[in-house]
Amino acid sequence: MTLTTNYLSFTEGENDFAQQYLPELYEQEVERYGNRTIAGFLRMVGAEMPMTSDQVVWSEQNRLHVAYETCEVIDDTTIRVNIDPDFTVGPPVGAVGSKECAIKVNNTLVVYGNGTTGAGIGKSMKVLVTAAPTNYQGGSAGVPRTCDVTVAPYTASGLTTSAGPEAGEFDGSGSSGGLNSAVAVFVYGSEWVKGSNTDALASIEPDFTQYSNSPIIIRDKFEINGSDTAQIGWVEVATEDGTSGYLWYLKSESETRLRFEDYMEMAMVEGELAATNSAVAGIALNNANYTGNKGTQGLFAAIQDRGHEFQNFAGTGGGNAALEDFDTILAQLDFEGAIEENMLFCNRSLALAIDNMLANVNGSAQAGPSNGASYGLFENDASMALNFGFDGFRRGSYDFYKTDWKYLNDASTRGLAKDIEGVLVPAGTSTVYDQMLGTNIRRPFLHVRYRASEADDRRLKSWVTGSVGGAYTSSLDAMEVHFLSERCLVTQAANNFMLFTT
Repeated sequence: MTLTTNYLSFTEGENDFAQQYLPELYEQEVERYGNRTIAGFLRMVGAEMPMTSDQVVWSEQNRLHVAYETCEVIDDTTIRVNIDPDFTVGPPVGAVGSKECAIKVNNTLVVYGNGTTGAGIGKSMKVLVTAAPTNYQGGSAGVPRTCDVTVAPYTASGLTTSAGPEAGEFDGSGSSGGLNSAVAVFVYGSEWVKGSNTDALASIEPDFTQYSNSPIIIRDKFEINGSDTAQIGWVEVATEDGTSGYLWYLKSESETRLRFEDYMEMAMVEGELAATNSAVAGIALNNANYTGNKGTQGLFAAIQDRGHEFQNFAGTGGGNAALEDFDTILAQLDFEGAIEENMLFCNRSLALAIDNMLANVNGSAQAGPSNGASYGLFENDASMALNFGFDGFRRGSYDFYKTDWKYLNDASTRGLAKDIEGVLVPAGTSTVYDQMLGTNIRRPFLHVRYRASEADDRRLKSWVTGSVGGAYTSSLDAMEVHFLSERCLVTQAANNFMLFTT
């Protein structure tokens, strides 16, 4: 009689290796998730360099030209300049409260209406500065620092009044709430009369802008007791780093190492500085075991703090709508460093949105060349597999190279939290003098600094303790494998980076 109990089953029923029959065994694990490691992003776009301090500090240039975005027309000849949210900084005399305006007498200005309503919106007027800035106010906490600049328009009209066929551009209600009085100004030159002198003219001192970051210590440990190191399994171990054999602890130790190497990169991408009133800062103050825990600024945090964020790319539809979104990004790049070559690291949804955008522009996606334009040379025919993906493209004066970022797609990392879709990284470098090499080197904007000296290299330390596996450091009947790294990420010129979010 045929019964279920007549069949050998090791996964169901009561059969096990106590039976005399051997099942058909696959000794190797199936790699159902492929290569599970996600590191490699920073190796692709950055570099690693040693450091010998608890902090890395760098300075970045400010803008060259004088411009103020938040100003208002007070009357026909007066513009009130908000000095604090400026693009350039005038002669710094000390504290914020004594910050001076960088506009000088006889400067020529463009006054542009950037309010929300009124006849002056989107229009500009040229004026001459007739007196040095006066009436400095504010500058304390929460109170903007302002001054008044007296000007004379080059047109027959004043800032607020009309003359002849011309009309006054701005209503001049100033702080009384007139929406049409909001303006931005920038200096485009100066005009002086014959025989003039500049004895009373102040010079502009560039403001010093610095940023800093501190390394964090990342640690992990693997432990196996002495008895289990001799435990032979029936599954052959094979991991991403080449470890193989029938000892299961080899797999455990290898995966601990691989996971730690991924953490070394993930911590640089996701790192967050502890806010003054945060729980982490409170623990560090009140618990001796956590003294010094202050976090580190990772890539995402640096871009959110000093860079740009684009929400819901192609959210209104693909094709031309997505192209309009991308043109908005180009306008922002023009506004910043205008670095020609940029890299796009995308999750699946952003990569497909960009592919769809480019395919829509290409005539092959629009029912033939009569409805669109084909760019480049394509050797497709009916017997070939079509390639709908794009690795790179040029728009305006910028080149973009697109690649998938596994970290954003993996279900156990950012694929689980889908609020970040991608990042734009400029292919920019800065020239610095390397004291260790004694030469000038070009350093990428994005790079890792790790603690190292002649006594200790903490880029990636690994050591074994216990009394098993060749280590005889204690009476512990176990092998402990320790991992440690001390590092931080330096994100320079973050104003050229962009984060794509949902």
